[in-house]
Amino acid sequence: KAGVIISNNMSIRGLKKKQPKTFKVKVITMDAEMDFSCEMKWKGKDLFDLICRTLGLRETWFFGLQYTSKGVCAWLKMEKKVLEQEIPKEDPIKFHFLAKFYPEKVEEELLQEVTQHLFFLQVKKQILDEEIYCSPEATVLLASYAVQAKYGDYDPNFHEPGFLAQDELLPQRVLKQYQMTAHMWEEKITAWYAEHRGIARDEAEMNYLKIAQDLAMYGVNYFPIENKNHTDLLLGVDAKGIHVYSINNRFSPNKSFEWSAIRNISYSEKELTIKPLDKKAEVFKFFSSQLKVNKLILQLCIGNHDLFMRRRRVDSIEIQQMKAQAKEEKARKKVEHQRLAREKQLREEAERAKDELERRLFQLEAEARQANEALLHSKETAELLAEKAQIAEEEAKLLPRMLLRTKETEYLRQDLSEAREAERRAKQRLLDVTRVSHPHTNRYPQLSPVRGGDLGAEKGCTRFDSKDIDLKRLSLEIERER
Repeated sequence: KAGVIISNNMSIRGLKKKQPKTFKVKVITMDAEMDFSCEMKWKGKDLFDLICRTLGLRETWFFGLQYTSKGVCAWLKMEKKVLEQEIPKEDPIKFHFLAKFYPEKVEEELLQEVTQHLFFLQVKKQILDEEIYCSPEATVLLASYAVQAKYGDYDPNFHEPGFLAQDELLPQRVLKQYQMTAHMWEEKITAWYAEHRGIARDEAEMNYLKIAQDLAMYGVNYFPIENKNHTDLLLGVDAKGIHVYSINNRFSPNKSFEWSAIRNISYSEKELTIKPLDKKAEVFKFFSSQLKVNKLILQLCIGNHDLFMRRRRVDSIEIQQMKAQAKEEKARKKVEHQRLAREKQLREEAERAKDELERRLFQLEAEARQANEALLHSKETAELLAEKAQIAEEEAKLLPRMLLRTKETEYLRQDLSEAREAERRAKQRLLDVTRVSHPHTNRYPQLSPVRGGDLGAEKGCTRFDSKDIDLKRLSLEIERER
């Protein structure tokens, strides 16, 4: 029984897998941060492959994991265990996933969109950080492509002034060189940005890289060195070869060695030797300040030389497949982009037609309101005119009577003036008769009564009676004349 118990315990222990010890790693790409749990035995390639799979990256030969050790940038070695390298002792261990080698022609060599995007972000940062010199005019053009890649087609209704206020698009050197406000820079960038309408994000990023690859400092890693005369120089390593610069001039090299013309590169301690392919040519020797720097230079030289030779050989099956897939993907995206652009154009045309119809509808409604108001006004006017016509008709009917009355009035006025004239003449005649009938009335005094007064009275009565008769007759004549 005891044996059975022991065997059972052993089988239970056997079922339990021993969990490997791990360490934490934080990987920082150009647009993200990723955390990984790595086994203690992992080599650099194990971690690197895991990151590439996570990113969906197949063009792995351009990239590496960079770290800083004692103030010197170094790259994680692929064939050596991670924890056995001179990495910083921190938890988690930080690595930067960056482009280590640069293509000679970005349009031909960068096949995947993710590869292209990572290169775009890295080169843009190098230009903004002034690690790559760029003229002010070129920086504005590059900024416009960066804006197109981020925001898509320019829309003045959506991209209002100030929409680039939070974006870093130009190096500080350029901003300080000109006395221009942020609004003025935005206007210059937007003027170019508006010209890129219809360009997709990947195409805008590729146009950015195509301009950047022609800059003198693009893709060059610089190292301070000394020649045998102890003159301070700069050694530059890039996709085309090795270049020697003056300490204050990183644009034009004093001497260059193309990879195809180099036979061998070797170092011992701080001395590094470049042997040209032409055995008669002078061997170039230089010295660096640290052994680590020589190792880094040699590492970059080997990697760039390998890529240089690889570009000039027939593509491997993997590369051919990737190029075919990339070509198909670009064609598909182009068709899709054209379809989307066409749909967008049709939608914009439909919206414009809708706006035009709405505008026309509002116009017709306004015209209808005006016509309705005019109709009401016309009805009111017609009613007023009808009333006026009725009044005029009534007045026309009354006109003969009014004319008759007018004539009667004229006749009456004429009769009145004639009567007044007759009255005046009668009054005048009355006065004349009065004067004739009593010519001495006022000339002689009244005589005293005498005997025989009755006779005198009778005579006086006879005189006054005759006067009254004359007055009455004249009055009748006046009335008759009236």
